[in-house]
Amino acid sequence: MRTVMVTGVGAIMGYGLLKSLREADPSIRLLGTDIYDDAVGRAWCDVFEQAPLTADEGYGQWLLRVLELYQVDLLIPGIEQDVHWLSDHRALLRQARCQVVLNDQRLIDLSRDKWAMDQALVAMGDPCRIPSVLGGDFATLKASLGLPFLLKPRRSYASKGLVWVRQEQDFAPHARLLGDFLMAQPIIGTAAQEYTVAVFGDGQGGAGAMITFQRSLASDGSTAKARVCHHATLEQAVVRLCQAFKPVGPTNLQFRRADDGTWRLLEINPRISSTSSIRRAFGYNEAAMCLAFYLEQRTPSTPTIRSGFAVRYIEDHVVHDRDHF
Repeated sequence: MRTVMVTGVGAIMGYGLLKSLREADPSIRLLGTDIYDDAVGRAWCDVFEQAPLTADEGYGQWLLRVLELYQVDLLIPGIEQDVHWLSDHRALLRQARCQVVLNDQRLIDLSRDKWAMDQALVAMGDPCRIPSVLGGDFATLKASLGLPFLLKPRRSYASKGLVWVRQEQDFAPHARLLGDFLMAQPIIGTAAQEYTVAVFGDGQGGAGAMITFQRSLASDGSTAKARVCHHATLEQAVVRLCQAFKPVGPTNLQFRRADDGTWRLLEINPRISSTSSIRRAFGYNEAAMCLAFYLEQRTPSTPTIRSGFAVRYIEDHVVHDRDHF
């Protein structure tokens, strides 16, 4: 019996992974971890362990102990913070016997700083780059980027910390942060023209299986509504970026379509994203692909993608015979 460990099972990505793994192979033993002992993912785990924060100095030894205790075959990080910690501690992970779903280290490092990614796109001369700057006063930025423009945290995710600048009063409180913490960009297209693409990279530059959603966002930055779509020019851009960055395993690329019809890259998330459970409903099961790629050394086959749309809503998990998991 194979054992798969998923971290962060209280988050959408984490508990979505548990459900996808169960669908892929009901015989798998699922070990879930989370910093909260009442994480909802416990409802879909066979075994649960409460985890310390990755910032805890004892996290590494805790992780090695749990991996050994349960003889884990595959470790899948279910939140972005865990991806970063695992990527930074690859030498430690080599002490464990399990496989780890981790993307290319360079790509992970670039994704942690949007300015670093921007400069990589500059070096490539890639047309999907959104012009970005680290300095300038309001008048200069207004002239070069137009109004409104965005101030975007260099290190953030899920659209957190964005500042829309429509007038100088919007810019002034944040001006001193431009450079070290913020960068400025023009606004590309509209919220109705946002797309998320999942690929399964082979580490050699191949994009592998692919699925595209046109999406709208919830207030927390996650996907609230998604429609399966196909755009040949967008897929060409994705293939080009994969050839350059050589992702390994599940990778998520987010785009806006500009008014002139061109595609502009918002960010690359070198991990399974929170939209994974929706993708599974349309035939694209990233968890099953991970089992094939990491445990069976097989290139995942290209699935048949179903058409349609999805809407997320809040659902309750209720237990009546006790007041705990």
